[in-house]
Amino acid sequence: MKTSRRVFLSGAGAAAAAAVAGSASAQSAFDAIINAPRRGAWDDQFDAQVSSGRDRVVSTLPVLSPETASYVEQAIVAYSNIVASGGWPMVPATKKLQLGVIDPDVEVLRRRLMVSGDLSPRAGMSPAFDSYVDEALKRFQVRHGLPADGVTGRYTFSSMNVSAPVRLGQLQTNLGRLREMTTKPLGQRFVMVNIPAAQIEAVENGRVVSRHTAVVGKIDRQTPVLSSKINEIILNPYWNAPVSIVRKDIIPLMRKDPNYLTNNNIRMIAPDGREVDPLTVDWSTEEAAKYRFRQDPGKINAMASVKINFPNQHAVYMHDTPQQNLFRDQERFHSSGCVRVQNVRDLVAWILRDTPGWDRRQIETTIQSQEDIHINVAEPVPVYFSYVSAWSTGDGVVHFRDDIYGFDGAAELQISTAI
Repeated sequence: MKTSRRVFLSGAGAAAAAAVAGSASAQSAFDAIINAPRRGAWDDQFDAQVSSGRDRVVSTLPVLSPETASYVEQAIVAYSNIVASGGWPMVPATKKLQLGVIDPDVEVLRRRLMVSGDLSPRAGMSPAFDSYVDEALKRFQVRHGLPADGVTGRYTFSSMNVSAPVRLGQLQTNLGRLREMTTKPLGQRFVMVNIPAAQIEAVENGRVVSRHTAVVGKIDRQTPVLSSKINEIILNPYWNAPVSIVRKDIIPLMRKDPNYLTNNNIRMIAPDGREVDPLTVDWSTEEAAKYRFRQDPGKINAMASVKINFPNQHAVYMHDTPQQNLFRDQERFHSSGCVRVQNVRDLVAWILRDTPGWDRRQIETTIQSQEDIHINVAEPVPVYFSYVSAWSTGDGVVHFRDDIYGFDGAAELQISTAI
């Protein structure tokens, strides 16, 4: 899964060398790119409304599909042409550029957005940040998993100023991952967790029927790449803290606040099954690590209302969370390896669709009871935890995400850790 930095940059470096050899000047390179016949077609009717293509950026095509792999191959050809023609200009990350601003840097921004296909050349060159640039920037932001606010903040600048050779290398690396995954049957229905995108797709008959924002593992507690089948749903689950969390989180918290366990409805269970009073434990040592920590069902439970189980050697799962605010974060890498799911009950209802007696009404009624209920999924649904940081859905739409775990081999792509 991991690609060495040396391997990645050797390919990107060769592309960069070709770029230097193939461009006489910045202007001629720019002209070559926007006039290239394979760069992509623009709308016949160009105005600020239709030029953005933001709606076309969103697709029902699954990230894991042979079609996506084919589109990535096409994107590699297009980005190879961009690199050979000199790439795109670096936009000075010194000012906030947004609608209404008039500044020489806007011309550089226009050129950058034209080269990547977000802004039509018919928008022309001007230092004015007009509605054309606004819509083009928002399109760029959507393609990079950023809030489409039309403002050049630090994440937008960082994503924009990743060089074309490195983006080309990122596409090549991810094509290998997609080919590996899509050469075998994925199933008529499956769930795909895209780790670097922190997003989940529920796929049926070759199209995405629902997408869910996710929270995945921290850099030092990574969500693993895996394949399995969802075989159990637990409503109102107990939460049993892994030993790693006991050592890294619970023991330090108890040293600061002796009431932490009581306030969070967490019980200490001895190896013989009896409940232990936390005040009888020496928290200055790691004695507590020999006990089991179990949190009762309820609104403050770490998994909230739902746990989605599937066999795997990493002991990870998907679940609800009481911390719904985390789904609004730009960086959603907060967990200890498991995956939190926004609107998880919609996903669970879809998973349990063919399980008799478990329609949405019954799911909601059971959750309200706060009774711990285990449900065997009648038709286990394949689930894939994948690492895809670059893909294409066709029509010249190429998506990139932060290489949060550094699997792509180029430090330039680890945007979150650099900011």
